[in-house]
Amino acid sequence: MQIQDLPYPDPGVPDARSGPRFLWWLWRNQLGGQLKSLAWGLLHFVSVSLLPFCVGLAVQAVVDRSGSRLALTGGLLLLCGTGIAVGDTFLHRTAVTNWITAAARVQQLLARQAAHLGSALTRRVAAGEVVAVSTGDVEKIGWFVEAVSRFTAAASTVVVVGVGLLVYQPALGMIVAVGLPVVALAVLPLLPRATRRADIQREKAGRATELASDTVAGLRVLRGIGGEELFLDRYRRASQEVRHAAVRSARMWSLISALQVLLPGLLLIAVVWHGIHLARQGRIAIGELVTVYSAVMVLNYPLQHFQEIAMAYSFSRPSAKRAARVLSLRRATDTDGTREAEVPGGDLYDPGTGLLAATGRFTAVVCGDPDAAGRLAERLGGHPAEPGRAVLLGGVPLDELPLDSARTAVLVQDKDPVLLSGTLRELLDVPSSGAVSAADALAAAQCEDVLDALVQGSLDAADPMDARITERGRSLSGGQRQRLALARSLITDPEVLVLDEPTSAVDSHTEARIADGLRRLRSERTTVVFTSSPLLLDHADRVALVHEGAVVATGVHRELVDSEPRYRAVVTRETDDELTAADEDALLGALQELEEIEESA
Repeated sequence: MQIQDLPYPDPGVPDARSGPRFLWWLWRNQLGGQLKSLAWGLLHFVSVSLLPFCVGLAVQAVVDRSGSRLALTGGLLLLCGTGIAVGDTFLHRTAVTNWITAAARVQQLLARQAAHLGSALTRRVAAGEVVAVSTGDVEKIGWFVEAVSRFTAAASTVVVVGVGLLVYQPALGMIVAVGLPVVALAVLPLLPRATRRADIQREKAGRATELASDTVAGLRVLRGIGGEELFLDRYRRASQEVRHAAVRSARMWSLISALQVLLPGLLLIAVVWHGIHLARQGRIAIGELVTVYSAVMVLNYPLQHFQEIAMAYSFSRPSAKRAARVLSLRRATDTDGTREAEVPGGDLYDPGTGLLAATGRFTAVVCGDPDAAGRLAERLGGHPAEPGRAVLLGGVPLDELPLDSARTAVLVQDKDPVLLSGTLRELLDVPSSGAVSAADALAAAQCEDVLDALVQGSLDAADPMDARITERGRSLSGGQRQRLALARSLITDPEVLVLDEPTSAVDSHTEARIADGLRRLRSERTTVVFTSSPLLLDHADRVALVHEGAVVATGVHRELVDSEPRYRAVVTRETDDELTAADEDALLGALQELEEIEESA
């Protein structure tokens, strides 16, 4: 896989049982790229490590006054230089490719998981953690996956050079053979502590990220209640905790880096001291001493990769653990379904609550608990996050259909829809039946003032469809965002449209016009609206009251207001005391009527 071939046609099924297993799965799925990186790494490191032998041969040729050997050594140096240049160039190329492709695979897996889980994702995992996994953690995971092949090439080179020195000059090679494992493994006792400090830093950074994302998401509300400074102080304290944890972690990694410099230096001193002693005794030649000395010096370069792989694993392990946790989440139902892909039609029925939405009718649902209403709306779309009895559309269980088919048949717009950044034309470019035009949908959603605002806010867009919408529509008011999201849902023209509080942020006059436009545009389609607004309820063909998880009353709005106290309490916002007082007045009235009847009798 090359960078230009991204994205992957299929990122695969990850092994998300643990962080290390997920890293190993990523590495195995890049085996071709890893082998290329290993081959170029070996060429590069071996070429670098051969330089000392060439230098030693050159020095010895000068001492022996041999021009032919000196010329041969020059040719070997040229060959090594070419190997270093070519190996380093393609090693860097393959390493970056492995890094980016590994990160891209993880991002695709996360995006696919988010699409499959839907609202279940943020219910099980904090939004800040999802952001952290899809940004910083992806880079750390890619770094380790890429670094494995370079480390393998460096470790192989160290072994080859150690064995070569042992054969070339046993007296000095023995010191190198004993010292290299000590240099390479001396930092291992420090890694657990360094890893713990790094984990603490990332944990605090994750909490700070969650706090920042929550603050940004609720900035309008915070400004309204004057809570900006309070949350800013909390974020300042959180960021200072991250800074202190980062300093503690950096101290430990600095100690590890110092050891990686100190220990090879001590090994080099030992080799030089013993080599000079042997040279004075005439047991080794000057060229051999230079060769061993240069080889030990050059070995510092591949030995640095031992520290890098330790750091890469330390930083990527918790990142991979978090990614594996997200990727291991499963929906309550199988997204592939057990039936053939189809788009059924007919009445929408929820056996759990007894809610029935007749085909081609406008059904309103009143539920006193907003959270329960949101869960019910999600369940009506099929494949809900929580297990339960399947909703039926025309007698067909939606949970048994493939997820794409269920989503095509029933579209659910939750109470907080998201607007992606881009032009209005791109926002409304969604899969649809083609029966509803963008102009009709915008008109039904009463978006005239929204279009004017978009044109005024765009310097180079005379056509509202070319006006740009900022991320999540932050430049628009809450009511304007709601109406654009409603227009986007209307364009799709699904068999069944489920709307959860689609007009909660608009004024009453606009809400009345939206209710009329919604009924007119969806006249031959099934529409279910969760709302407590009398304006919407009065336009519904049928209203259902859901209380404590079951439909307890059905009818039209005006009848239910008069006959059902629980319905009236939700719709008119009566308090419990007011509702009790009303019941007492009704009871007193009934007693008075009985007394009058008895007196007349």
